[in-house]
Amino acid sequence: MGKLVVLKPLSETDLPRVQRWSQDPELRKMTGQVSAYNPTTVKQWYHELSADPDRLWFTIVTKDNRVIGEAGLLRMNSAWKCTDMGIIIGEKDAWRQGYGTDTGRTLLKHAFDVLQFHRVAVGVVGFNSVALRFWAKLGFKQEGVWRDGYYYNNQYSDFIMMSILEDEYRKKYF
Repeated sequence: MGKLVVLKPLSETDLPRVQRWSQDPELRKMTGQVSAYNPTTVKQWYHELSADPDRLWFTIVTKDNRVIGEAGLLRMNSAWKCTDMGIIIGEKDAWRQGYGTDTGRTLLKHAFDVLQFHRVAVGVVGFNSVALRFWAKLGFKQEGVWRDGYYYNNQYSDFIMMSILEDEYRKKYF
């Protein structure tokens, strides 16, 4: 639980909302989601997600009980003590209200303090300067570039790899 949000496990009742968010071309472009979900594909995604022991996925819920997005950890590798992280604020009127930052801090706390990971990584579409600043604000550092690693709407863009290590997290937040 964060100061502004609560992370609740994603459930099948959340799927219409996730599907609606996926219909937004701007969100898909900024997050790297290639195509929109339809009722069948969103259920398939949910069932694959639910069956994958290397993923934890949540809805982002404000303190007044409004679902505004989704977030989670994926490609969790306990043996290597590393994971990837993702955050999508699907409700645009909730952008720039601090919910993403609070979600990020909450997930990082879970990754480092509960799951005992050493490294958390994220991939960011290179032209998404807002996201690059957001992840840097959370303490992530750029570690590499996949040149032209992202293709959307007939255009290539770099894909920026960022990460935060446990000691960097502890130094920043404690």
